[in-house]
Amino acid sequence: MSKYQFGIVGCGNIGTRHAAHIHIQGNLLCVCDVVKEKAELLAAQYGARAYTSLSEMLATEKELQLLSVCTPNGLHAAHSIEAMMQGLHVVCEKPMAIHSGDCKAMIDASLKTQKHLFIVKQNRFNPPVVAVKELLDAGKLGKIFSIQVNCFWNRPVSYYDNSWKGTLSLDGGTLFTQFSHFVDLMYWMFGEVEKVQGFSANLNHGDHIEFEDTGVLSLKFKNGILGSFHYTVNSYEKNMEGSLSIFAEQGTIKIGGQYLNEISYQCNNGFYIDELEAGKPANNYGPYQGSMSNHDKVYENVISVLQGHEKIATNAYEGLKTVEMIEQFYQTIRK
Repeated sequence: MSKYQFGIVGCGNIGTRHAAHIHIQGNLLCVCDVVKEKAELLAAQYGARAYTSLSEMLATEKELQLLSVCTPNGLHAAHSIEAMMQGLHVVCEKPMAIHSGDCKAMIDASLKTQKHLFIVKQNRFNPPVVAVKELLDAGKLGKIFSIQVNCFWNRPVSYYDNSWKGTLSLDGGTLFTQFSHFVDLMYWMFGEVEKVQGFSANLNHGDHIEFEDTGVLSLKFKNGILGSFHYTVNSYEKNMEGSLSIFAEQGTIKIGGQYLNEISYQCNNGFYIDELEAGKPANNYGPYQGSMSNHDKVYENVISVLQGHEKIATNAYEGLKTVEMIEQFYQTIRK
């Protein structure tokens, strides 16, 4: 079977990571970035063609089948919709968008064009996360009493300088850019939140960002589970922890490490999680690190879905629910 033909819009750090996996799973035909040098550099690596206009690229590249959207958060919706309306499937980086209304417009475009809309949530593939989700789905933990999520990362002031990051219009907030994966996992594992209380503040980034660098939330889920969510990008010099603790009728488990990459505690009734597949390292961007690098599994799923073998790992409705939950949090803590 011939390889699928991909394009990328957005040739920054994450676009470069997508390109490496597309090269394995398909053919990278073309790339686009408003900064000509970025597009030309990435194109040269893979023998692709470079553009500075998405509309021009979509009009010119007649063989294109899929577009990977790796642009700033606030542009995801416009770029995804334009691609789907031109007949392409879309792989959209997290977050799906920074407004739920934009997410709904993306879903409408997907339904209208009958094109797939894949949302990148690679933390769902972390081996400890997979193992705990299987326990939850099988009911082995019994009733879930409460959960605790800790996101203690480092993002220096230099990360935000001369960048779209830190702006409300294109970044949206720390929960969108750094921690939307954790919000996604809360929804995926425990459902929707009914009540939120909490606080947020910009404690260490001054006028370099237009929103909070720290938030503390107390949560009550619709199914009665209680939760707490403490997040910050003020961990000194490096990421400290990205964790999820579950307190349940038949066990207590903590998925820990810097980015949900290990089982750091468990005490369960008659079962034990062991012999986990080795996880991938974190996305390493030099002065800072991101989440576990599972984009290979994302693209394996994309190809399998297109061939009719699997369901989408994270569908557009789930992407919407994550954005709605973040909006719900921000409506409380940004008052």
